This record gives sequence, structure tokens and C-alpha cells, in this order.
Amino acid sequence: MKVGFIGTGSMGSVLLDAFITSGALLPQQISASNRTENKVNLLAQRHPGINVCRSNVETVNNSKIVFLCVKPLQYKVVLDEIANEIKPDQILISITSPVQIHHLENTLSCKVAKVIPSITHLTQSGASLCMYGSRITTEDRLLLNKLLGAISEPVEIEESHVRISSDFSSCGPAFISLFLDLWVDAAVEVTGIGRKEITAMAGEMLLGTGKLLTEGGFKPTELQERVAVPGGITAEALALLRKNLDGVFHQLIATTYAKYNDDLNKCDILFGESKT
Repeated sequence: MKVGFIGTGSMGSVLLDAFITSGALLPQQISASNRTENKVNLLAQRHPGINVCRSNVETVNNSKIVFLCVKPLQYKVVLDEIANEIKPDQILISITSPVQIHHLENTLSCKVAKVIPSITHLTQSGASLCMYGSRITTEDRLLLNKLLGAISEPVEIEESHVRISSDFSSCGPAFISLFLDLWVDAAVEVTGIGRKEITAMAGEMLLGTGKLLTEGGFKPTELQERVAVPGGITAEALALLRKNLDGVFHQLIATTYAKYNDDLNKCDILFGESKT
């Protein structure tokens, strides 16, 4: 199977690295292009055998599946460039949430899917959020699930839920890392414990907590109840967190949705579908 990557920035390189590291793809099966060719050259140095393409059209012509990994406002330019080259039996996969499946299907004749990946795929973990266009067949879904299943847990969602789902699966590692970073900063400042030491403990705790929630059968509230003895230290700390975090996550969701809706409106305008 030949797989192409148009755009090898942050998330494009994550996917490429994850597929190769997991053994799902060999470097020789991958073609890649980028506005800055040096970025692809660096990936080829890391994974000898990758086909470095000089244009996005060359990437399309060399691939069965094409991952489009550029910023939302760059989509229209790239799609116009490849529209006459991509064939109906090829699959184009968008990895950005504001660009809608109907934007892509109205522009291209090929099969279309949308997949929101996560940095957690670098360790063959986390969920990949999958949405499928009207031309995707059952066989196509099986093919994509097998490919994505090598680096993640593919989860099919409704496109209308892409933003909130992305908050957890894709943005979540950054949100949780900020919480841990602030907690570690305080621990080092107050107690003098080594940053490396306490950060390693925090990472192991987070890994174990994730396993309890996914494999251990615990719900978040059950886990809190199991750890927090009434009147104990954990219970006191949980009360403090509940008080000070009240409303924070509603604000977080409002913030991500505001940015998403702004980007979505810009994409509608870009694709000539403005409602204003």
C-alpha cells in the first residue's frame, strides 16, 4: 500500500513517524511533499527510503491514500492544485477539524475521510477520530481502520462532535501536561524535590490512571471515591480543586468552540459557501 503525506509539519510528521515506528508502513511505501522541502529531507534522513516529492501532484500520483496535513486556510490552494490529478479510487484524508467533509467532496472526485490524530500515536496509543464521506466503502473503512489501528484506537464519530472530541483526544495531552507542569513547579518550589524525579512519578501516575480508566473498569468518579478516604488528605485536596476549578472547563470548551467556529466560517468563505 502506497501512502502519501502533503504537509510534514507537526502532526504530519507525528503520523509518518508513528506509522513507520509501529511497522504499519515501510519508508519505501511513503511519499511526502512540503512547501519547505528541507522538512521532508530531514524526515528522509531519519527514515531512509521515504520518497521525497518535489510537488504535491507527485505525492498524489504515487499514493493510494493521501493524508492532507496542512493548515485550514491552506487547503483550498492545495486542493485546487491536485483536483485534476487525484483519481476516484484514491482516498484523501484530512486531519484538520474546521475543513468539512462536504468542502472536500464538493471539490474533489476521490473518496474522502477525516481523521483527527493525536501526539499519543507516537507511542501507539490514544484515539484517532474517524469520519467518513459518502464515497467511502466498507472495504475502505476496513483498510483505514487496519492502518490507523496500528498506531491508535480508531473511533468513529459524527462530524458535528469533532470539536469536543478533539478537545479530549488531540488537545487533551497539552491540557493535562499544563496541569502537571504547574503541579510540578509548585512541588519543586515548596519542597525542593528534584524536577526530574517528580516528573517521572507524575508520568507513571498518569499512565496508570489511564489504564485504570480504560482497562480497569473504573469511572472517574469511582476512582476518586476509591482513593479519597472521607476526611482524609485526598478528600481535602479534591474539595479545594472542585472549588477553584468551578466553571473552568465550561470556559475551556467555550474557548475552543469559539476558535473552531471562527475557523469554520473562514473555511466556508474560502470554499465559497459563506452563509452571510
